[in-house]
Amino acid sequence: MTGFFISIEGGEGAGKSTQIRHMESALRSAGHDVLFTREPGGTPEAEKIRNLLVHRDGGNWSPLEECMLLFTARSSHIRHVIQPALAAGKVVISDRFSDSTYAYQGYGHGLPLDVIKQIEEISVGNFKPDLTIILDIPVTEGLARSKARLKNESSAEDRFERIDFNFHERLRQYFIEIALDQSSRCFLFDASKTEAELANGILSLVLKRISG
Repeated sequence: MTGFFISIEGGEGAGKSTQIRHMESALRSAGHDVLFTREPGGTPEAEKIRNLLVHRDGGNWSPLEECMLLFTARSSHIRHVIQPALAAGKVVISDRFSDSTYAYQGYGHGLPLDVIKQIEEISVGNFKPDLTIILDIPVTEGLARSKARLKNESSAEDRFERIDFNFHERLRQYFIEIALDQSSRCFLFDASKTEAELANGILSLVLKRISG
C-alpha cells in the first residue's frame, strides 16, 4: 500500500497547528496510520537547522543561505522520515514544505524563484506532496493571532513575526497564486471561518483525495 503525503501551508497565525490536530485525530479515527512532522525539522539534524532559522537569535542569514539550509534540512527529512513512512502506507502530514521556501525566501525576501528551483532540483528532485492545504487569512488578523500565541507560549520562535507587514502581504500573495497555478495539488481555505467549519471542510477534501 502506498501512503499519502499532505502538507499544510499558510502565513503566520493561520491556524495550521489547530487544523493539523483536528485532521490527525479524524484520520486516525477513520482507521488511517498517521505520521505528523514539521519543517524545518523532522530529524535531529533538521531540528538543529530549525534552531538556526526560526529563533530570534538564530543568525543573520541571507535569503540564499536560508534557502540552502532549508533544502538541506528537507533532504534529510524526506530521506529519513517521509519516504519510509509513505513506503509503510502511512498518511504523512507536514506542517510546511517546499512551498514555504518559495513564499518566505522567494516572495518575502526576494530570492529569485529560478534560483530556489535549481536548489530544489539538486537537493530533493521533483518530490512534492500529494495534497497541499493552504490556509488563507488577512495579514493583520494572522499576525495578531500569532503574536498572542507566542506571548502565551513564551516561545523564541518569532523571527518571522518580527518582519514588517509588507513581507507578510507578499507571503499571502504567493500562497494565493500557487493555489491558482497548481490547483490539482493546492487548495485554498478561508482561515477566518470558525475552527469547526474549517476542520470539516479540510477533512472532507482530504478523505476524498486519499480514497482516490
